[in-house]
Amino acid sequence: MLSYHVHIYDNLCKRFQMIKKNASLPIFNCFMAVGKKNYQNTILDIAEALKLSPATISRALNNHPYVKEKTRNDVVEMAAKLGYRRNHMASGLRSNRTRTIGLIIPRVSMFFHAEVITTIQNDLHKHGYSLIICQSNDSVSMERELAETLYSSRVDALIAACTLQTVDFSHFDKFIEHGTPVIFYDRVPVGDYKATLIKGNDFKGAYLATNHLIAAGCKRIAHISGPLTSNLYQDRAAGFLKAMEEHQLPVNPDWIFHQELTHSNAILAMQKMFAMGVGPDGLFADNDTSAIAAIEYAKEKGIVIPDALKVAGYSNDPRTAIITPAITSVEQFPNLVGRRIVETVIELLSNDEDGPTYKTEPVMIPVELISRKSTSTN
Repeated sequence: MLSYHVHIYDNLCKRFQMIKKNASLPIFNCFMAVGKKNYQNTILDIAEALKLSPATISRALNNHPYVKEKTRNDVVEMAAKLGYRRNHMASGLRSNRTRTIGLIIPRVSMFFHAEVITTIQNDLHKHGYSLIICQSNDSVSMERELAETLYSSRVDALIAACTLQTVDFSHFDKFIEHGTPVIFYDRVPVGDYKATLIKGNDFKGAYLATNHLIAAGCKRIAHISGPLTSNLYQDRAAGFLKAMEEHQLPVNPDWIFHQELTHSNAILAMQKMFAMGVGPDGLFADNDTSAIAAIEYAKEKGIVIPDALKVAGYSNDPRTAIITPAITSVEQFPNLVGRRIVETVIELLSNDEDGPTYKTEPVMIPVELISRKSTSTN
């Protein structure tokens, strides 16, 4: 549905170009006119009501620093009274800005991304920006199409959490070459790329979770992880192995799974581990969906948690607090991720034309282990 809206938006943009060739009126004023009044007439109405010049009204509505606070407040109050609606598309033609930000995510149904989206949309709205949300469904081909659509839509900045299979990021090159800020979060490129990277400390999160299992007495620890094509799971695998190495615990390769982190795949992994005789006494899963599936399997097979098997997940999905037993998980602070993304977008768009379009150092988001009954020693 979200991709459908982007498709409609793109088609409208193409229609605007056709109208522009055949009409003498300004293209966006034709489309954005509300009722009988257009953008210019509304500005004039406010100016007439307050006995101020249209230029002063325009400066006040654009928060120009030279406008006195009282004047600005009077203008804003009168604009609201007259039902003024700012035409961002028309102003975009003049400023070469559309006041829209593009966002590509793998799946909107994922708790982490849903929370990030909510914060991004709310915070961008406060700054006068609209958000176009696109869902790739973890498909590289869809991600490429959406990137092209958003580029054609002239978004002022692009935010993206890439698919697990994305290893070639060239479909984002157009934005960078055009000077459009690109912000990757969560699933980000590995290596040098002229874009801002905002990510959680996945190495630390995995290290904390594994250390916690070891401190709880686990010595045979399994790891259900995601595909190693993704930076996320590279870092979490490294954190897991580092903790195991520090405590000189053996890593059983038959208990390490790199796969799509679905409920069904986690069940299959559990079946394989416990079909080998003595199974693990600890499990670290790289997402909470896998941790929940592992607990469901354990209950079905009579494996008592946390006595016989301790389980830790990742993301602190709300389900982890209400399932029995409640699941230990790594908090990723998605709202903080969203705030940092918007702060970065606004900062980069505020730079001069020749200013930087990306941050040279990654923006790291802290993580925190939330301990619950699934790893209890009581």
